[in-house]
Amino acid sequence: MYSVHQHWDPLKVCVVGRSYPPEFYSWIEIPHVRSLFEQIAIETEEDYQALIKKLSDFHVQILRPDLPANKFLNGKCVLPPMTPRDYTVMIGNTFYTSNGDVDTNLKKFYQNVKDPNWPNCSNVSEFYNLPLDIQEECIHVHNLDQFINDPYTKIVQFVKQQLNPIKDATNFINGAMVSRIGKDLYFGTCEYSSNLNFVKSKVKNEFKDFRTHVINTGGHSDGTYCPVCPGLIISLEDVPTYAETFPGWEVIYLPNQNWAKVKPFLDLKRKNRGRWWIPGFEYDQDVIDLVESWLGHWTGYVEETVFDVNMLIVDPKNVIVFGYNKLVFDALDRYGITPHIVPFRHRYFWDGGIHCITSDLDREGTQKDYFPNRS
Repeated sequence: MYSVHQHWDPLKVCVVGRSYPPEFYSWIEIPHVRSLFEQIAIETEEDYQALIKKLSDFHVQILRPDLPANKFLNGKCVLPPMTPRDYTVMIGNTFYTSNGDVDTNLKKFYQNVKDPNWPNCSNVSEFYNLPLDIQEECIHVHNLDQFINDPYTKIVQFVKQQLNPIKDATNFINGAMVSRIGKDLYFGTCEYSSNLNFVKSKVKNEFKDFRTHVINTGGHSDGTYCPVCPGLIISLEDVPTYAETFPGWEVIYLPNQNWAKVKPFLDLKRKNRGRWWIPGFEYDQDVIDLVESWLGHWTGYVEETVFDVNMLIVDPKNVIVFGYNKLVFDALDRYGITPHIVPFRHRYFWDGGIHCITSDLDREGTQKDYFPNRS
């Protein structure tokens, strides 16, 4: 089976996201807007390929999701599989996957097309745990792909072939919101106002063989802090103390270190509620109108990815980052870790960092206990 116990163990198999090619944007009628999105598409794939090349240098096997078969639905562009971390996560040897459209459509259509001898299937986990021949017959013979249309189906089936158990994920089991530190799992919260006791109860019940902790990150935790290696955390300054959750670990804070670079974003924030930013086009109403009309549901909250804490750890001595930051690089050097810069030029538009646009499926190593004195 594949497994991930510590996210700094040597990476062996990794998913890298995918976006639409430039020709997808041929439907845009305004020439300079169409040209802009074609350029974004070209440069986004160039950056994906640079990341793939770097990971391949470390002998990491790369998987990529498929593009949606139906790229338009209800008059809107379907979200491309840019950020596999948001939809897939390996915790121990259990693979969690989440896709609301798949879940809804399976519940709605599976019972109508299933053979009398097939088992009942009421959610996405039950579907993906069916024998592969039944999945294929259900999807292709009964044409369920028009309803499922899940870019991660191939990834899930690949993992299934490794005999990993597959489960349905929730908001609390999200690759962008969990840190896997051996015996300990650390979960972020969706909102600062989240009911912490409710989240604690849910994750404790699901992960009975782990010690579970909840950190009130108010969003994706990988945009808030990163435990880079045993003893070192890179973090924003506006999160609660780590004295209890990571006792004795050094925390490098990055106070407001990037806001000077994104000053124009503050102006645009009034128009799009801070969900996306294309540098140089803050005042182009044609671009603003197109994104808000057609692509608004693609976007997240750009402030989550402003700070350079969204990193992918390749192994105990190598980490992939966006760009240079003296505080971070000095800290990594003290711990004997080499940073590798792989730019993701349009991360402010796509709202995804190096960690977000990947999902580690398999790492070497077995589970360790970094806090053995805990009960």
